[in-house]
Amino acid sequence: MPIAPPHSEWQFPAPEIADENGLIGTGADLEPGTILTAYRAGIFPMPIDHSETVGWWSPDPRGVLPLDGLRVSRSLRHSIERYEVTIDTAFDDVVSACANPDRDGAWITSEIHSAYSRLHALGWTHSIETRDRATGELVGGLYGIHIGGLFAGESMFHRSTDASKVALVALVTHLREIGVALLDVQWLTPHLATLGATEIPRTQYLSKLREALAIPVRPFLSEISS
Repeated sequence: MPIAPPHSEWQFPAPEIADENGLIGTGADLEPGTILTAYRAGIFPMPIDHSETVGWWSPDPRGVLPLDGLRVSRSLRHSIERYEVTIDTAFDDVVSACANPDRDGAWITSEIHSAYSRLHALGWTHSIETRDRATGELVGGLYGIHIGGLFAGESMFHRSTDASKVALVALVTHLREIGVALLDVQWLTPHLATLGATEIPRTQYLSKLREALAIPVRPFLSEISS
């Protein structure tokens, strides 16, 4: 079970005050209690324009992936057989790969990495790793934060065809098993849309979030079911 950190000294404004880009403010800190408080309010941290300034966001509309709406193509089903999937065996390696500055849209700073690593040590953040079956090499994965019936996906990467998609398929299966009701992907991208992600109004997201957070916490398991 995750360990509760000290309460945050910060109080966030209502998500509804966000500007047209979803930004509600800057500053605060990246302590575990602050980040958890934000997610519980429908807000998440992300640097502004690839700078060191941390913004706090609540976009409208919000990207979500319905757990019964994941699209798995025939080619993706074949790819699943080529990889082994693990949980929480290489969290920092996954975040480092997602933070690679050579990637388009890379946004993860060293401060963000450190913050989510602290949350991982407390049991709140998790990684799904995709490995080459023949070599065991890490070739893809994703990470995110798990609070009750919410899982908020932060980033994903791949070094081999479909490796990040395979991680997502495994994640969705796992979330169903442990009773998670809401998979938040923050902003909808064309890549996520092909996998079944969609957009919903912020008001609807906040309603779903309240319902998800009311679900009794079930631990994130350490193995993927075969």
